[in-house]
Amino acid sequence: MKHDNAPFEIHVHGEVPIKPGTDLPAVQEALKPLWLYVGARSLNEGATSIYEEEPGIRFDTNAHRLHLCWTVRGDDDFRVVLEDFCMNLNELSASGTQIEVTFYDTEFDDEDEAHGGESRDDFVMLFVGPDPAAIMQAQRDLLVHDVINMMERHFEGAELGGVVSEIDKLFSQRFDSLVSSLDIGKPPKGSGGNGHGGGNRRPRHLH
Repeated sequence: MKHDNAPFEIHVHGEVPIKPGTDLPAVQEALKPLWLYVGARSLNEGATSIYEEEPGIRFDTNAHRLHLCWTVRGDDDFRVVLEDFCMNLNELSASGTQIEVTFYDTEFDDEDEAHGGESRDDFVMLFVGPDPAAIMQAQRDLLVHDVINMMERHFEGAELGGVVSEIDKLFSQRFDSLVSSLDIGKPPKGSGGNGHGGGNRRPRHLH
């Protein structure tokens, strides 16, 4: 599939820690939705960005990290590709992290702006991780970082402990609701059960 006249340039940016022992073929398979979208026959062929100055898609086998700084021409159908891509990465990721995706409207120009037109630019923040707790941890850490950066313009960092605590409470409530929803319909555990399994562990900061 070629997208030479596509309405968007789509930039995918992020750094994903990958489980040790994961080989390149497994990463290539996980990223298949991306390289198939550009009409490539392999990850190596599809990993190059349309901009030479961008490194594209790279998997560091020594550091076990997937680096994404990759732009492709495409349409809104790329959002479906992102869903499949994130589901695949959940299986390989070692911890939770965010991936930023920016849609740039290539058909919007200065004349459109002068006439009051609106650009279709869009920004999407995606999260991947080995389990729901890891994903929520990444969401929590990013939110705390953003809130602290904003509030430190007006307050000292030492004054913001209460704000962080309230954010943790919100994520704890969300996590508990998720666990409860996953338990609905499950058969009762035996007397030797130990509660929720490891996949439902509480994020480390959410007390």
